[in-house]
Amino acid sequence: MNRLATIMLVIASLGSARRALHAAEHEFPPVSQLSPHANLPDPLRMFDGRRVDTTEQWRDERRPELKGLVEFYMYGAAPPAPHGVQSRIERTDDAYFGGKATKKEVTISFDPKGAPEIHLLLIVPNGRKRPAPAFVGLNFHGNHTLVDDPTVALPAVWMPNGTPGAVDHRATDAGRGKEIGVWNLEGSIDRGYAVATFYCGDVDPDKPDFSDGVHPHYLPAGQTKPGPHSWGTIAAWAWGISRAVDYLVTDEAIDPRRIAVVGHSRLGKTALLAAAMDERIALAIPLQAGCGGTAPSRSTVGESVRQINDHFPHWFCDTFKEFNEQVERLPFDQHSLVALVAPRPVLFANAVEDQWANPAGQFAVLRAAEPVYRLLGVGGQGVERMPEPGRLVGDRLGYFIRPGKHSMTRQDWEVFWDFADQHFQEANEK
Repeated sequence: MNRLATIMLVIASLGSARRALHAAEHEFPPVSQLSPHANLPDPLRMFDGRRVDTTEQWRDERRPELKGLVEFYMYGAAPPAPHGVQSRIERTDDAYFGGKATKKEVTISFDPKGAPEIHLLLIVPNGRKRPAPAFVGLNFHGNHTLVDDPTVALPAVWMPNGTPGAVDHRATDAGRGKEIGVWNLEGSIDRGYAVATFYCGDVDPDKPDFSDGVHPHYLPAGQTKPGPHSWGTIAAWAWGISRAVDYLVTDEAIDPRRIAVVGHSRLGKTALLAAAMDERIALAIPLQAGCGGTAPSRSTVGESVRQINDHFPHWFCDTFKEFNEQVERLPFDQHSLVALVAPRPVLFANAVEDQWANPAGQFAVLRAAEPVYRLLGVGGQGVERMPEPGRLVGDRLGYFIRPGKHSMTRQDWEVFWDFADQHFQEANEK
C-alpha cells in the first residue's frame, strides 16, 4: 500500500470512530447515575454489562465506546481534523550536528482563518537508506530552548513562569539552548531516529482560561464558552500532536509506520491520549505522567483527582470535576486509555523519588490493560512484580523506573531508544 493510500485509509477510520463517539454522547448518563466501581473497571465489559469476547466486538463496539466515555467524562471531545491543513518549510540546515542531521523548521496552519499556527522543529538523521522512524511530542518552553542555535524561531505566544530567559511571559534569546539535555536531540540522531517537537503553547498556552489558543476558534455555533463536555487543554495538546503527524506522514524522510509519541509529566498525559485517539501513532511513551495520565484515578497514593482539578482546572472537561469526591463512579480508569492504544506498544517510565506520580499504581494500570492485548493476540506486560530500578521489563507493555526525581534525562532517553528499537525492528538501519 502506498503512502497516500495509507493516509486515506487512516483518515477514513478516524472519521468512522468520530461518528461513533458522537452517537455515544447521547447515551451516557449524568455522573450521579453512574454505578460505583471500587476497583479498576473491566476494559472488556461494555457499558451495558455485555462481555467482549472477540476482536470484532472490541474494534466495532467496545473501543469506540471507550473513546466516547473518556472524552465525555474526562478529557472533552476534540473536533475532527481541520480542513485546509498546510505546511511550509521556513528554514533548513542539512549540516546540523556537524553534518549528522538535517534541521527543518515547519509552520503548520489550518482552518478556520486566524487559528494559531504550529511551529514544528524537525531534525532527521542524514545518510539513511530508508525513511527514519521518528519521535514526536510537545515541549514545555519552546524549540529554541532545546538547541544552541540562534536561527531557531522564538515563540511569539505566552510563556509560563519558569521558562528560561522569558521576560513578561515572552521568550527571549537568553533562553536559547537552556534545555538541551531534556530532549537529547543529538542522541536520537545518533541512534537513527528523527525528532519532531513544538511548544505546547502554540496550540494552547498552559493557563486556566480559553481566551487564546485553539479553543475560541472551535466553539460550536451560538456558544461563547466551553460546555460541560468541551475539550480541555490536554485534549487540545493531543489534537495538536495529530496535526504534527499530519505533516510527518507526508515528509519523505520519515517512515509513517514508525512514529512514536513521547512526553513528560502533563505532556506525558497528552502523549498517551494522543496515541489513544490517533492510530497513526505506532508507539507511546508517557514519562512520569501521573494522575490524569498513567496513574489510576482510584488511588490514595500521590496526586488525587480533586487536587489535579483544583490546581489545573483547564486540563480536563468540566464534567471531570464532578468525580472529585466520587471517583469510584468513573466508568473507566487510565488502564482503559492504555487499552485504546492496543495492540500498539506502550512504555510507562518513572523515577523512584517521584511518588506524586504513583509509580506502583502505574504498574497496576499496565497489568489491568493486559487482557485487551491478549484478546488482540499480542503480548502484554508479562511480569507480575515491579522491576528493580534501572531495568526495563515487559513486551508490548513496557515498564521502567530509575533512581532520581521528576525530570526527563539522558537515562530516560536511553530506555526510550531501547524500547523503540525493540518494536521498530529496523530502526537503526542506515
